[in-house]
Amino acid sequence: MAINKVILLGNVGKDPDVRYLDNGVAVANFTLATTERGYTAANGTQVPDKTEWHNIVAWRGLAQIAERFVRKGSQLYVEGKIRTRSYDDNTGNKRYVTEIYADNIELLGRKGDGALDPLPDNRGNEAFSAPKPKAQAPAPSVDPFDGNSSTEDLPF
Repeated sequence: MAINKVILLGNVGKDPDVRYLDNGVAVANFTLATTERGYTAANGTQVPDKTEWHNIVAWRGLAQIAERFVRKGSQLYVEGKIRTRSYDDNTGNKRYVTEIYADNIELLGRKGDGALDPLPDNRGNEAFSAPKPKAQAPAPSVDPFDGNSSTEDLPF
């Protein structure tokens, strides 16, 4: 058995480049930055932030969503698969590109604030993100051995 799954949470580095193939299928390409925060070691050594850049590829409906809602600075949650491809550059050297083929994209907001701003679509309309669900209290636990669903005698 093999698993090829990537989960990223980061900020978009540039507006998506969306193309439509001859058969009408949309494909979007954009970069996503993930940053591991720096720290100061016990001996006083400063370890700086480390940012990794990921090439994201979205197809069909996800590409259309990226075209309408994703902008530079947007914070995204991306699930997908790692794919590596190669090509020969102008000088004949073999080059390799690693990309994340997105299976799921969730719009989390924009860098610096907690919600998406309305963004115009291609027809001049505005689109909004769905409201975030409110936090709910956890359901009381039930002890299957005594049938009592009361939480009054829990130690916390």
